[in-house]
Amino acid sequence: MAHQTLKTSYSDLVERLNRFPQGAPPSELLNKILKVLFSDREAQLVSLLPIRPFTAEKASRIWKLDLTSTCKILDTLAGKALLVDIEQNGEQEYVLPPPMAGFFEFSMMRIRPDIDQKALGELFYQYLNVEEDFIRELFTRGDTQLGRVFVNEQVLSSENNLHVLDYERATEVIKTANHIGVGLCYCRHKMEHMGRACKAPMEICMTFNTTAASLTKHGHARRIDRIECMDLLQEAYDNNLVQFGENVREEVNFICNCCGCCCEAMIAARRFAILNPVHTTNFIPVINDQQCNGCSKCVNVCPVEAMTLVSANDPHHLNLKKAVLNEERCLGCGVCVRTCSSKSILLKSRAKRVLTPLNGVHKAVVMAVERGKLQHLIFDNRVLFSHRALAAVLGVLLKLPPIKQAMASRQIKSQFFELLIRKIPV
Repeated sequence: MAHQTLKTSYSDLVERLNRFPQGAPPSELLNKILKVLFSDREAQLVSLLPIRPFTAEKASRIWKLDLTSTCKILDTLAGKALLVDIEQNGEQEYVLPPPMAGFFEFSMMRIRPDIDQKALGELFYQYLNVEEDFIRELFTRGDTQLGRVFVNEQVLSSENNLHVLDYERATEVIKTANHIGVGLCYCRHKMEHMGRACKAPMEICMTFNTTAASLTKHGHARRIDRIECMDLLQEAYDNNLVQFGENVREEVNFICNCCGCCCEAMIAARRFAILNPVHTTNFIPVINDQQCNGCSKCVNVCPVEAMTLVSANDPHHLNLKKAVLNEERCLGCGVCVRTCSSKSILLKSRAKRVLTPLNGVHKAVVMAVERGKLQHLIFDNRVLFSHRALAAVLGVLLKLPPIKQAMASRQIKSQFFELLIRKIPV
């Protein structure tokens, strides 16, 4: 009977996680991961929580527990980085983050004695790097992805600087954040337990704003100021790491400093390049064939293997090679420009600008539409939306292109929504 209860609790939690736009495909490995992170009772209680932020009072009603007991459980979950606690207009709210970017990473962002991180790292490796269903689901469904690449600002020319927007700059995210935290790189920490980690800096995973406030409050990240964060960004540049951050223009909550060998986003960008799993910058490298000496530095540092060497076809220098770019693979990060010893690589603006959602609500709605999960976002079967949350979601829906409005309408089968769409001029 106990075994059956355990299985039911975790299967309910898996069902809850898969109401997110980015879910977690059911798997025995996933069950094992969840059992490391959640107790049986925690799994059952969390499976009942709404998708949108909620108060302790709301959780108390859902769980049918008194407020004191509810607050104690919520604070325990936040202390384990399984919930994010945020303050909104003087009121404490909680939200269950998705597995990624979310509580998977949070579990490895510091050294923790309360869980077996070696066992957890091995499970993550099997689930994400071997089984691959999770990574494929996370990075290859829909046109709107979880994250985007920030350009290496130090290699921008004066002309580039005229075209780069503030939200495309990691420095601007740092300057405007109201909270900043730094923790261990989840990816390299995981790989360290597998004996596969590279020598790139470990304590360099940046969190911002509400996520940073919660993680630093509970000791999962170390609170730092803007100056130290700028220094860490410079360290990332010096180590040829790629800045991969949340795919929004406002209130960015994370920027990872990624290597090509350990980091999930870069691995996905190589494995599933044709499906565009990571949003690029608005720049693309251009190689001057006359200056390129075939030194291979750009090839060695490219995290997604977009650069290769081919024969220069020089009859006077038969062994001379030159670099060639695969534009479909290229992230536009600019790392190759930084390392080019012959100064033969420059960045130019892409012909078509990459579109970035305004904020987290906008991103969640568009991802839900594309992944066929909009009904979960709007009509949460366990808890009804507040009028404010519903208004925010519908506000984003009404700004979508007509084709995506049609997709949304089919998913929720709502005459009310169809009427709203018809009243909006195209």
